[in-house]
Amino acid sequence: MQRSLKWLAVLTTIGMLLILLGGALVTKTESGMGCGRSWPLCNGELVPTDITPELIIELAHRVVSGTVGLMVLLLSVWTWKTIGHIRETKFLSFTSFFFLVLQGLIGAAAVIWGQSDFVLALHFGISLISFATVLLLTLLIFEVDKKFEAEKVILDKRMKKHIIGVSIYSYVVVYTGALVRHVNASLVCRDWPLCINSSFSLPGNMHEWVQMGHRAAAGVIFIWIAYITYLAVKHYKDQKVIYWGWVISFILVTLQVIAGALVIITRLNLYIALAHAFFISCLFGVLSYFILLTSRSKKNALALEEIQAAEEKKVPIPPVTIH
Repeated sequence: MQRSLKWLAVLTTIGMLLILLGGALVTKTESGMGCGRSWPLCNGELVPTDITPELIIELAHRVVSGTVGLMVLLLSVWTWKTIGHIRETKFLSFTSFFFLVLQGLIGAAAVIWGQSDFVLALHFGISLISFATVLLLTLLIFEVDKKFEAEKVILDKRMKKHIIGVSIYSYVVVYTGALVRHVNASLVCRDWPLCINSSFSLPGNMHEWVQMGHRAAAGVIFIWIAYITYLAVKHYKDQKVIYWGWVISFILVTLQVIAGALVIITRLNLYIALAHAFFISCLFGVLSYFILLTSRSKKNALALEEIQAAEEKKVPIPPVTIH
């Protein structure tokens, strides 16, 4: 694979991660209106004159998003031409750029016309999909599958259902977390894990329901991933990518829960809040790779059956190519 393409893939993946963290920074510092109701200009000016911290944060986020957008477009076209023969490449190439443009349009619409908190909460999730697709493209470019012997991965029905289910559910957790930020419910509950540890009661208002709903959703995904990790450790020791992938996922979801608790304890420390967004982004990337492996599992199983049948007949084994 061309070294320049690999460098572009790595830089674009890092850029997408910066967009995610930058978006979280804009929300957490309430800098969304740093450039006023003007887009793509800032306060109607190409070079802003009235400089504020909020303006710098919002403008930096726009510049990074625009630059990385061009990188994603270049990466999409380049991978389409270079490794388009791999089954997932064209779909990932299109999806990565499409969702990046979509999140940009939602951000622009929020600046110009304003959006409800429930719509704005989709912004982070859409960026997350674009990040995951760029990450998967990068893994394909570096031929990570071959290093992990992913062509030998065969999943049973139970594991497939868990992977698909927890991946979809993780998006719900992401959305509820983004909603917490957009409705300013981050510190509505002073304690953790309960809203008020000395009083076990149901939430008393909408903001408390949003906050505690997110905590409950996060608790469920922690338990779910812990259980899947147990299954992987018990039944998939011979398949390293599944075994270690779930171990890493459990570590990430544990760090995510700890960071979530520390956000409350430290009263919304900015660095911890950004770490909270970082961990869920990495976790979603790993789960997306599991989805890719799930889509290949049946083909891998059929290839193995052909090899075994050929061995039983004692005939030369035809070369098997799995993308």
